[in-house]
Amino acid sequence: MGRILALDYGRKRTGIAVTDNLQLIANGLDTVPTYQLFSFLESYFKAEKVEKVIIGYPIQMNNKPSESVVFVDSFLKKFRKQFPDISIETVDERFTSKMAFQAMIDGGLKKKQRQDKAMVDKISAVIILQTFLESKQNFL
Repeated sequence: MGRILALDYGRKRTGIAVTDNLQLIANGLDTVPTYQLFSFLESYFKAEKVEKVIIGYPIQMNNKPSESVVFVDSFLKKFRKQFPDISIETVDERFTSKMAFQAMIDGGLKKKQRQDKAMVDKISAVIILQTFLESKQNFL
């Protein structure tokens, strides 16, 4: 069984989370500049067996795609072309940034630490991955 990798895709930075080999626990992995994302993924896929990639999909409150969907769709198209053997799925990412920020507050991080956008992106990726894992358990 391979790992599941999750992405909180952004125009500047992308937060990355990954499961353990048993696909039970979601952990923050890294935040990388988005322009370096494909080289990061290529290196990671060579080092680790990844079964699936989950990416947050930006949906508005009225269930319509947000303006950022254009960038995510472009990424998805390029990903499928560059990594045809790795399955990729989307997960609704509404409120993940707010949830990540609240998790930082609940975790006792100081205000200066909470202003670290890279950390927010990584925690958002963990939330996206955890959401996926929980939905998968509901179907078992």
